[in-house]
Amino acid sequence: MSTPAYDDQNVFAKILRGELPSHKVYEDDKTLVIMDIMPRGDGHILVIPKNPSRNIFDIAEEDLNAVMATVQKMARIVIKAFAADGTTIQQFSEPAGGQVVFHTHVHVIPRFEGVSLRPHTGDMADNDVLAAQAEKIRAALS
Repeated sequence: MSTPAYDDQNVFAKILRGELPSHKVYEDDKTLVIMDIMPRGDGHILVIPKNPSRNIFDIAEEDLNAVMATVQKMARIVIKAFAADGTTIQQFSEPAGGQVVFHTHVHVIPRFEGVSLRPHTGDMADNDVLAAQAEKIRAALS
């Protein structure tokens, strides 16, 4: 399988360049963490490498390691911030794997006993709700 070329006009590349807004909750030299604007659960965040890569097939090992270290850190933080019972971690690669935005990203979703994931409807969440959830996560980081 040959992976198509990286497209620097994808939504996450634009967020990284500051061309589109986002609710940032964490950032280090290699990764950015933002709220998912179409969350499947309260506190649903995305961990994104700052360096360009399409998905798991072309990401540099160093960037993948940085992303996964941030995923682990943020999984612990969202558990704390939302008093969650667990997390779901997801990464989709290529259309057949469910990928929609072609910049590597990992979903971290706080989970609660007896509460199903919301369907991926494509509906955007209320901006004020996302802002409040982002603040809860930032507060749990300190």
